[in-house]
Amino acid sequence: MLECAITGAPDLERGHIIKATVVLTKGYSSGEALKKELQEHVTKVTAPYKYPRIIEFVDELPKTISGKIRRVEIRDRDQI
Repeated sequence: MLECAITGAPDLERGHIIKATVVLTKGYSSGEALKKELQEHVTKVTAPYKYPRIIEFVDELPKTISGKIRRVEIRDRDQI
């Protein structure tokens, strides 16, 4: 994994759920196995309820001119 942004995504049942938007390094390919591995890793190193229920793989994250991740753009794409 090269970089990742964590945001809240709207959910009709829970209100909001945790979403990870991930940029992979070369040599890695996205898929259900990698999603499951990332979720299991987060569950082991943090509290079980904190794992990302949605994992989206993207080519690049939206950033400001200074290089900060624009999470608001990610949240705007996720609106119900």
